Amino acid sequence: MTSQTQQDSGPVTIPGSAAFQSQYAARDVAAGLITGAMAIPLSIGIAMMSDYPIKVGLATVAFACLVGWINAFFRPGNFVGCPGIAAGLAPVLALGVASFGIQNMAFCIFLTALMQAIIWHFNWQKFLLIAVPVYLVEGLLAGIGLKIALKFAEMTYEVPVGSEDADAFWNAARVQMLMISGVGFGIFLFLFSKFQHTKPAIPYFVLIIGGVIIAQLVEVPMIFVEDVALSFRLPIPDEFTAMMMVYMILFCAMLAIIDVIEQVMSNAAIQKIDPLKRKCNSNNSLLAIWIANMGSSFFGGMTNLDGLAKSTTNRLAGAMTKFSVIIVGGVVTFFVFNVQYLDYLPKFALAAIMMFTGWKMIAGLGHVIHHGPYALMLAILCGALVFQVGIFEGLLIAMAIHGIVHYLVYNKNDSMPGKAIVKRYIDDIKEKSKTAID
Repeated sequence: MTSQTQQDSGPVTIPGSAAFQSQYAARDVAAGLITGAMAIPLSIGIAMMSDYPIKVGLATVAFACLVGWINAFFRPGNFVGCPGIAAGLAPVLALGVASFGIQNMAFCIFLTALMQAIIWHFNWQKFLLIAVPVYLVEGLLAGIGLKIALKFAEMTYEVPVGSEDADAFWNAARVQMLMISGVGFGIFLFLFSKFQHTKPAIPYFVLIIGGVIIAQLVEVPMIFVEDVALSFRLPIPDEFTAMMMVYMILFCAMLAIIDVIEQVMSNAAIQKIDPLKRKCNSNNSLLAIWIANMGSSFFGGMTNLDGLAKSTTNRLAGAMTKFSVIIVGGVVTFFVFNVQYLDYLPKFALAAIMMFTGWKMIAGLGHVIHHGPYALMLAILCGALVFQVGIFEGLLIAMAIHGIVHYLVYNKNDSMPGKAIVKRYIDDIKEKSKTAID
């Protein structure tokens, strides 16, 4: 009984040790500066994909870093994870903006945070992995990754204003832009393959710095960041109908569930790369997530979680505690208040980073292989449905197919009662979910 209680409550940690240790301070500062610089273009791209103002996306990252660091003093979830806005949720948020309007998204994020608070309070994340198997989530993310890659691919051949040719699409300016993008993307991929296990921030730095230099020599399309006002306001819905409220509740439930499951999956990966082999506590991570989400809803912010790309960079850059996260937040905060410097970032460099991010999400299907051919086929089907039909609809259809297949498989014997079929279905998913978390 005692060992089970200890396992459920997470590892015993000296208060404050997860948030700061003086012997690691220099390493955490260096890691935070590197990870913060990498987080800027990623956050810009994710905010754009979400149809949110870039400045709002950056402010969300900065706030989530502050909450994550403070939470580490009391209830650490992980020790080197870096919070921020997630690429996997970007098209979901864009769907919300299109459905409810940006003016209602603050209430949507507040409602999502409220649902996550309930999940955290009752420690329900393990049951979510039963209802939505991890291989379906990988399929969902693959479909979203394809959306992201194709969306930003358009920037690789975008030409500066005034260079369009009404008679010929492939004019000299467009060919030049495509060549620059291709070379930049190729260099990025080469450097990532060389340094991904040691210094994964290098390809990002080279691409961004190289892009800025090229932009001084050749006219290329540049990012424009609107300096929107950030202000405190209550997340109250505006002009809602009863049907819209029902749809929003369902939408927020999907957003909350995906956010929670992604965090659980990220924690499993972050635990494996922890330099001191410390165990993660996903429920403590959920505490930081819903607090940050609820807080960000009061300034029109987005959802957050500990992203694996930033967390891996943070670890490999030398991070040992969550103190590195507050440094990341400091770097991002600088650009929140100085957005004019972001206008030096060329679109082709951002496109390369986001296309690569999309590809990594698609490549996540490789994690499904150990579940067997059925799980892989279902994940691919889920990804195709998400891409073609829609995020919400695609996931529901894939789950329905999953349930029907299990019913047909387990109902070979006509005498098997319905309760037994449902029990076998749940037991099967439990086993697969447990394997994925372990």
